[in-house]
Amino acid sequence: MGSIAKDPREDVIQAWYMDDSDEDQRLPHHREPKEFVSLEKLAELGVISWKLDADNYETDEELKKIRADRGYSYMDFCEVCPEKLPNYDEKIKNFFEEHLHTDEEIRYCVAGSGYFDVRDRDEKWIRVWVKKGGMIVLPAGIYHRFTLDSSNYIKAMRLFVGDPVWTPYNRPHDHLPARKEYVETFVHADGAGRAVNAAA
Repeated sequence: MGSIAKDPREDVIQAWYMDDSDEDQRLPHHREPKEFVSLEKLAELGVISWKLDADNYETDEELKKIRADRGYSYMDFCEVCPEKLPNYDEKIKNFFEEHLHTDEEIRYCVAGSGYFDVRDRDEKWIRVWVKKGGMIVLPAGIYHRFTLDSSNYIKAMRLFVGDPVWTPYNRPHDHLPARKEYVETFVHADGAGRAVNAAA
């Protein structure tokens, strides 16, 4: 049997089930033994991903194609670290509050790294570690949260369809149409949800 080729996205995006410890949120929080989660399983939850050339994001044809195909007309950058983000402590606390958005959350890590935590179908936390070159899309309606890792720095490109709306709806907001649609499409789906895997 030939070996299965490694998915290049795994160099910049890894995921695992989290433990229940309330230690520093910036630690990896692996279970013991470690339980890794495949990018395919993330796709079944609607979380899709790419590995891109973060050193050449201004001219990267693959990024241009993704933006054109998915209608990501708006773009800006967000640097999260104590020196660059006003009201850093308050912002980090807010980011780590479980919430959802009524639109996709698209983040492309061009420097540093950070954790995006998402709920699986059984309400368990999956920690998604995104490093330089990793881009992920969290679907509208998924409960999630963000924190830096122990490096304390990320610079992320934020993309959006049309005018950006960053409003977080802290849990519970199950009555929102975006949440109901997410549950119907991905939580109650038989097998895989209707996400298109970026590697396909």
